[in-house]
Amino acid sequence: MRVVCAMSGGVDSSVTAAILREAGHEVIGLTMRLYDVPEASAGACAPAPSAAASRRGTCCSPAEIDRAKEVCDQLGIPHYTVDERERFAAAVIDDFAREYSAGRTPNPCVRCNEHVKFGPLLARARALGADALATGHYARIEGGALLRGVDPAKDQSYFLFAMGAAILGDVIMPLGTWTKEHVREKARRLDLINAEAPDSQELCFVGARAHAAIVEERARALGLDPAALAPGAIVDREGAAIGEHDGIHTVTIGQRRGLRVPGTAPRYVLRVVPARNEVIVGAAEALARGVIEVDDLRRLAPLPERGTIAASVQIRHRSPPSPATIELDGRRARVRFAEPVRAVAPGQAAVFYAGDQVLAGGWIAAEGEGTR
Repeated sequence: MRVVCAMSGGVDSSVTAAILREAGHEVIGLTMRLYDVPEASAGACAPAPSAAASRRGTCCSPAEIDRAKEVCDQLGIPHYTVDERERFAAAVIDDFAREYSAGRTPNPCVRCNEHVKFGPLLARARALGADALATGHYARIEGGALLRGVDPAKDQSYFLFAMGAAILGDVIMPLGTWTKEHVREKARRLDLINAEAPDSQELCFVGARAHAAIVEERARALGLDPAALAPGAIVDREGAAIGEHDGIHTVTIGQRRGLRVPGTAPRYVLRVVPARNEVIVGAAEALARGVIEVDDLRRLAPLPERGTIAASVQIRHRSPPSPATIELDGRRARVRFAEPVRAVAPGQAAVFYAGDQVLAGGWIAAEGEGTR
């Protein structure tokens, strides 16, 4: 079988290509060029690299494109680079700026998987006569269903709900049954040049810069209203001004550190109100939410258009799934949690699970916000 393997330059996609080749498949490495970033800052967001990884950048950076090609040379497979910078800027970076400017907390990894990594790469794979597209994600695809990866510390299914049910049968994720240490051990046995490369810890296109600087830069390019990023009042739950923020794009729900407010009692960001350029803060217990609205719902499993289902809902990548009753209404859903959850951030993903299976996912709406 001919398989195109999406290769970021990291150890996960490199091992994916290696084990597919060992299984007898004809493997072609394909790396996307997504953005340009100065090499001095490309890897600054990650831990200090070992000697074996001294030239490592963030995912899909120019340095990692070179690394992916070197790995393909090691494995004896062809390697191609495709330029997706324009698509990535429009679908991911511009969305990042618009969402923060509107007082929401975006999820660029979901947007990238939705608009850049799967549909376009699968089209490239088909153009190369491939039977499947392989990626190094820690998730499983079995019987047309998307499942969690077996390594709970690395599971990436939360980021994949928007990839589209129609392409699940054409995608392979061999690492879904592997642990990270198993992958490292395999890379060492193969003597891959990136066997000890550290995992990237931050957003690839942000690097060492503050995310607010990226938002401001892209907002200017998009012609967004500068007033949306202006400093404004931090208020308590009664509406009294108690401090000032540097712009609503600099904060997110649940944030505690960096708030310039008086007093010794901990204050957390409870809500962002773009219409008034206000950030509302309060005590930790005020972060609890029992009901959330979800927009732009994507189904990966057969679900009714309308009706009520029981499922577990995950509202952040690192948060545990919480039991809930979900009222489906076309592309919208209302989630009622069995127990309140904390720090619900509009703009983040809410993903519905039945055990390990991803049922659907969408984006958390702000209180009182309609469909985007």
